[in-house]
Amino acid sequence: MTDFSVLDLVPVREGGTLGEAFDAATALAGTAEKTGCKRFWVAEHHAMAGIAGGATSVVLAHIGNATSTIRIGSGGIMLPNHTPFQIAEQFGTLDALFPGRIDLGLGRAPGAGPELQRALRKDLHRAAEMFPQDVAELIALMAGETAIHPTPGLGARPEFWMLGSSLFGARLAARLGLPYAFASHFAPDHLDSALELYRRDFQPSEHCEKPHVMAAMNLFVGDTEEEAEYLATSQLQAFVALRTGTPGKLPPPVRGYREQLPAQAQAMLAHIGQASAIGTPRQAAEAVQAFIARTGADEIIFGGSMFDAEARCLSLELAMEELAG
Repeated sequence: MTDFSVLDLVPVREGGTLGEAFDAATALAGTAEKTGCKRFWVAEHHAMAGIAGGATSVVLAHIGNATSTIRIGSGGIMLPNHTPFQIAEQFGTLDALFPGRIDLGLGRAPGAGPELQRALRKDLHRAAEMFPQDVAELIALMAGETAIHPTPGLGARPEFWMLGSSLFGARLAARLGLPYAFASHFAPDHLDSALELYRRDFQPSEHCEKPHVMAAMNLFVGDTEEEAEYLATSQLQAFVALRTGTPGKLPPPVRGYREQLPAQAQAMLAHIGQASAIGTPRQAAEAVQAFIARTGADEIIFGGSMFDAEARCLSLELAMEELAG
């Protein structure tokens, strides 16, 4: 049986506030819990006006207090931005606050220009090269296998995940025996080859006895296909803005947005949106089931920022109801 989860960027709307973004995240987490989702993950991004999840562990503490049973975690923490000791303390704290509910998804991409590198006091490209060693050190810190013991953190047992959008993450997840989450919702190019490599080379560990795959999809559900496509246009605009170097806050939806774009932009959106379920509840469920058949994923995690926070909650409710049926 496939499990379903939610990935949230904690989007900040045009004309909206940070407080509203955090309120929307807690409402979405509550909906995810109510509808039977297994996890609610928050992604780390920095210095982006339209994304409020930069202090990921703090946001997760807020989400944890607003929920009671759903697992919460990072999708992911970009470890090159931090030291393993800092993350051991942060997620050790979360594990103590919400025992048995914490996931620690780790990613390698620094995704930062020189200004952010200076602000973080890090050589992020060199730190990215140290990623495998830093993952091993983080696991060792929590297991008490290092000279210094993080407090909180020592003895914490978050569920470790490796995130990726290339063969690198798949190879490392297989070697370390970790569950693997692939970012197919925006980087589908290496999906099939990465999953094949991960399953072929997987080495069982105390963390995971056999390969375990999560794949990400964009989810936009409405009463009609046209309405679902309309709801999706806020994220489509954000994708185009990001790819053209003009990111900002999440814009309101625009009817007929795709058709207004030049052919090159339409092709870009079609390419990065391969892992998407957009339409009525039945259409979305059929797209999800087809994606599961293609990937053999043990879990699907749904992303998809919407300008209307209530519409995103309803989208998830409609999808989960149809998938359960």
